[in-house]
Amino acid sequence: MARDSALGFVGLGRMGGNLAAQAIDRDIAVVGVDPDQKPDLEDQGATVYGAGEYEALRDDLDPPRVVFIALPAGSLIDTELESMAAVFEAGDVLIDGGNSFWRDSIDRERRLREEDIYYLDCGSSGGPFRAREGACFMVGGRTEGYEIAEPLLDALSVDGGLIHTGPPGSGHFTKLVHNGIEFGMLQSIAEGVELLESGQFDLDLQAVFENWSNGSVIESWLVELMAMGLARKGQFAETTPPLEEIPNYVEDTGEVNWLIEEAIKGEVPAPVITQSIIELFKSRGHQQYTYRAIALMRHGFGGHPFGQHEATATERQHGRVSGSSRRELYETDQKESLSGDDSV
Repeated sequence: MARDSALGFVGLGRMGGNLAAQAIDRDIAVVGVDPDQKPDLEDQGATVYGAGEYEALRDDLDPPRVVFIALPAGSLIDTELESMAAVFEAGDVLIDGGNSFWRDSIDRERRLREEDIYYLDCGSSGGPFRAREGACFMVGGRTEGYEIAEPLLDALSVDGGLIHTGPPGSGHFTKLVHNGIEFGMLQSIAEGVELLESGQFDLDLQAVFENWSNGSVIESWLVELMAMGLARKGQFAETTPPLEEIPNYVEDTGEVNWLIEEAIKGEVPAPVITQSIIELFKSRGHQQYTYRAIALMRHGFGGHPFGQHEATATERQHGRVSGSSRRELYETDQKESLSGDDSV
């Protein structure tokens, strides 16, 4: 990139801020808008204006202007786009780099097209850490607008990490499917952790994931992140507690729910992705009646107890003569065997 290249940013939080820092490293001038002061970026040479100062942002960029919007999905995007459309000019390019719903992106592109302003829906993957080094972009929108923004997006993406997916909405749709795949992979890996920890062997979980990160069929960034997280290295060093102390509650912003709704509308079977979301819901413990109802029916057909019941638990643990597979149950069996107690 030439030194006189410039890129505007709306939102300089974790994602936008890291992309802006990378842009500066690549000799791209950065002009941003954010409600908070950003002294670190300003020390690196960025110009940062306060929230809503879009005229100043416009005046500091040469046409055709390219502005990357890094804001949470929702009505805030519409509010800011409306304000920007009032001051930006024909031929400028506004890139929505968040996780907006793709149908919303189609509507936004249509409205901005009436102002002769290009709107690109840009699915951005890799998180803040990859944004600092080289992101992955999936970009939908009119070809003319994409060609204006392409040199800047290419400079900020990892090799092979930039694609023009097609017409308006296609970028955010592609990213939505990506997120669904991500959730399915996360669930599968997490279940693997559960199996490894619950088995009868005293495995070094970190070492296993490091092994899997080197040449195995499931080698991936997520497996690598699991190894790093268990070791509390890299981005995990200062903020991550031991695995046992992490709350058993998974939060998310809901985008993959949209994908499941789309799958149901189109009668597209997506059982793994759907189940990954159901498991996430279960982690939050919102069910007040599900297990009560199951207990009620089980009591009715089999006289099964309500709540915890010592004799039933003992039967569950020892009903299988060859021994249980969960480590804590296996260890209990071994201790009883050594003590000469072979009762069931």
